[in-house]
Amino acid sequence: MTEDESNSEGLMERQTTGEDRVRMVARQLSEPQTANWIASEAGWSHEPTKRVLERLVDDGVLHRDESGTHTTYYPDYRRQAMQEAMRLRDSGHTVEELTDRLADMKTQIRDWEDEFGVELPNQLRGTLADESLDGDEEDRRREIAREWEHLQRRIQIVGFAIREWDFLAPTTESAEASS
Repeated sequence: MTEDESNSEGLMERQTTGEDRVRMVARQLSEPQTANWIASEAGWSHEPTKRVLERLVDDGVLHRDESGTHTTYYPDYRRQAMQEAMRLRDSGHTVEELTDRLADMKTQIRDWEDEFGVELPNQLRGTLADESLDGDEEDRRREIAREWEHLQRRIQIVGFAIREWDFLAPTTESAEASS
């Protein structure tokens, strides 16, 4: 850990409460996690973490899944996507800039499809069974598969922001447009 990382972690712990940290960790989840995992990430104990998570479930910020061996919590992905689309709309970028970014992401995916002769990230992962690949190439393909999945999610969100550009306008901007 670098000195900057150490300082920023200390700063986070000094300037936030345990509840704040649990909320931050919970809102950044990309896959379901247990209360113990979230408590560990937030640097807080299990019982108060669980109480905060239950309040977030009650508020509709998180969902709870009790179908597995352990109860897990995960964010409302629709809410996250809507918030991200609003951030994109409010970011100062033009719709044309976002359209260019969307095209760049799609081009990148097509380039990977052509390079590896596959259509999906998991198909790329499947190529790791090829014994002629060295460790560096295996690592490269794993990283590309992760980035590919990330771009697929971004394409959906950026596409939504473009389609709903006018709807996502800040309230004051849409009020000015209608007057």
